[in-house]
Parts: sequence; C-alpha cells; structure tokens
Amino acid sequence: MASSSAIALADAVLVVHFAIVVFIVGGLAFIVIGGARGWPLAANVWFRAAHVAAIAIVVVQAWLGEACPLTTLESWLRRRGGASAYDKSFVEHWLQQILFYEAPSWVFVLAYSLFALAVAWAWWRYPPRSPRTRSPVP
Repeated sequence: MASSSAIALADAVLVVHFAIVVFIVGGLAFIVIGGARGWPLAANVWFRAAHVAAIAIVVVQAWLGEACPLTTLESWLRRRGGASAYDKSFVEHWLQQILFYEAPSWVFVLAYSLFALAVAWAWWRYPPRSPRTRSPVP
C-alpha cells in the first residue's frame, strides 16, 4: 500500500471515528430534545438501538481497558504509511485536537459510564417506539 493511500485511509478512519462520537453525544441530545417535543425519529427503535449499542461498546471497552478498534486501525494505517508522530495531515491534526486529550484512564471510564447512565435514563424517560406504533411520545 502506498504511503499516501495508507494516510488517506487513516484520515478516513479518523473522520468515521469523529462521526461516531458526534452520533453518540449528539444522539443523546437529539433523543432528549426530540422526546420532549414528540419527534418521531427520536423515538425510533432502530435509531435508539444503534445509539445504545454504540455507547455500550465504548463503555465495555473502557471498563476492560481495551483500545478502540478504530484508534488501533488508524494508528496501524499511519505506521504503514510511514507517518511519524509529528507528520500529520490537516484532517488528522484538527480532528485529533477535538477527539483526543490526556487524562488518567479512570476519568474516561467514569465519563463513559456516566454518559451511558444518561442514555439509560433517556431510554426510560423517552422510550423507543416501533415505526408501526403511532402512539405519541409522553
């Protein structure tokens, strides 16, 4: 694999990783606001299941002390492309500034666990509905 191809793929993985973070964090806000306003998509069972699955994966990885597979894949692609720690593309530089920060691992475990509890609360407060169900959201 050519180094520029590997770096481009690593950048694509980083963009996907960022999109998943936005889905998890923004999804909770959308569920709470949409649930309060009765938006059908906010109660959609498929959307809600995907959201719960995404945060569950993050929490399980954090509790097990495992690295995110997307982070591992991105790092592997960057090494394969010959990138060093200081050789960053524009996309990588800015998205990493947003996504990655330094803190002890217990901080991440706690933050992810508390966020998962907020997702569980939203599931209870604004329960998902099947697309076939026409009942209004409470």
